[in-house]
Amino acid sequence: MKQLLFSLSLLLVIACKEESKEMKSEPIVQDTTKVADFREFKVLDSKYIKSDSIWAPFNKELEAFSDDRYSELLPLILDQDIPSLQKAITANTFSYEELVLFYLTRIQKYDRNNELSLNSVISLNPNILQEARDKDQGLKNKMLKHPIFGIPVLLKDNINTANMPTTAGAVALTKNTTEDAFIVKRLKENGAIILGKANLSEWAYFFCGDCPSGYSAVGGQTLNPYGRKILDTGGSSSGSAVSIAANFAPVAVGSETAGSILSPASQNSLVGLKPTIGVLSRGGIVPISSYLDTPGPITKNVIDNAILFSAMSGRDPQDPASVANKNNTSNYYESLADVSLKGKRFGALKSLMEDTLYVAAINDLKSAGAEIIEFEGEDLDLPNFTRFLNLEMKRDLPVYFKKHGNKDISFKSVQDVVAYNNSDSLMRSPYGQKLFDGIVADSATAKEFAAIQDTLTTNGKRFFEVPMKAHNLDGILSINNYHAGFAAVAKYPAITVPMGYAENNAPKGLTFIGRPYQEAALYSWALAYEKASKKRVSPSNYKN
Repeated sequence: MKQLLFSLSLLLVIACKEESKEMKSEPIVQDTTKVADFREFKVLDSKYIKSDSIWAPFNKELEAFSDDRYSELLPLILDQDIPSLQKAITANTFSYEELVLFYLTRIQKYDRNNELSLNSVISLNPNILQEARDKDQGLKNKMLKHPIFGIPVLLKDNINTANMPTTAGAVALTKNTTEDAFIVKRLKENGAIILGKANLSEWAYFFCGDCPSGYSAVGGQTLNPYGRKILDTGGSSSGSAVSIAANFAPVAVGSETAGSILSPASQNSLVGLKPTIGVLSRGGIVPISSYLDTPGPITKNVIDNAILFSAMSGRDPQDPASVANKNNTSNYYESLADVSLKGKRFGALKSLMEDTLYVAAINDLKSAGAEIIEFEGEDLDLPNFTRFLNLEMKRDLPVYFKKHGNKDISFKSVQDVVAYNNSDSLMRSPYGQKLFDGIVADSATAKEFAAIQDTLTTNGKRFFEVPMKAHNLDGILSINNYHAGFAAVAKYPAITVPMGYAENNAPKGLTFIGRPYQEAALYSWALAYEKASKKRVSPSNYKN
């Protein structure tokens, strides 16, 4: 089975990049066990991030934040969930300002230009310390209404927010200062503070084709804290995941088209939710596909994930999928006090049963009361998936430029970006821009496009619905982002939870896939499994 997985890695579906013409029902994975030669990275450090500028707003406060105080806070903050942080702050053990200073210290210590650097953060909110002080005052005035209040959040750098440009990792967008995306407005309304922007696989991993996941021209090469320069970060929400694994923030927001949350979350031993399309607004997020895109939370544990997800939710009248959202739930965390797997029926793919971590996870589920039914996945294709994404981005990126981008940016199309990069390809696209070239070259009639979409949706739903109906299943169990493509086109939500580590210390996640609008059920199953298994361990080099 291991050799089969490795051979299938030639048909990579990592995050939003899908290079094969057809996707089979066998797991399509990246060979994360390969030891990458450092020299294979054409670019490691960013050529665009100026440390002096990033840290200038915080130098005075960071100098006053002593090593002794950092050490005192380390066991109180590192790997703690949001309820624990809020309890400590309410008890006056530390303040929101000190919480931010703690994370800024860790970013400065570990993220750039040293032997442990991870290159996971692109920019920092210059106003974050004042905003934290405002939350400290607000706490005194009893303004804490939501558990996200005062909690620093990192955003994937394809999500619009004020005070920092939204680059999607691309040099073309370094001056793309914008208003807040809808989900960012919701976060702020609920009291969250935006710490900064996280690196990503450039253009959400639908750009270069032959570049490593976690690379962007603006952010450099993000590295996995569980195996720096060895293990893949996953993508495209690479920086969002790496930053949380290394405790640079409590929580982060990623985005997914087909695996971009599930992949990096699982490969960095985190919890990542890809929700049903439309439950979270996509307004103000640099797109690949308006049919498949969604933001989602990446966290160290299930309760934080539910808190962050709840804080972002809300119906956006400017997003048709959000308007059509059938889920009226806005609080996903309070219902998680009592969870149980008794009587729940999950389908386990026989093709995955040679993975010892998967088998161990299934045994944990059984011990917690779940019923497991093994089944053979149907041999289905997802034909023209790359072509579908080409046509979607060709249409949707110009809409973003017009409605949500900075008005002074001259780009109107993918072709404009390609031409801009070609004028200085060494700095702007050192790995090339094969996928963008493919977008420019592709076209289809409305009838052809509709047929492609219909086939993808039909096959994706069939892959899950046939076994779910035949065996009366509540959900399907997968690994990492192995079946993210099918879940994407079926528009089925999925959540991944740490399930342990392979022989080379590569993290893996158990992924639950449910029917549309089953986010509450996914959280219940995920939390019950998390409690039963307790598999997550922090990366050893980033505990101090």
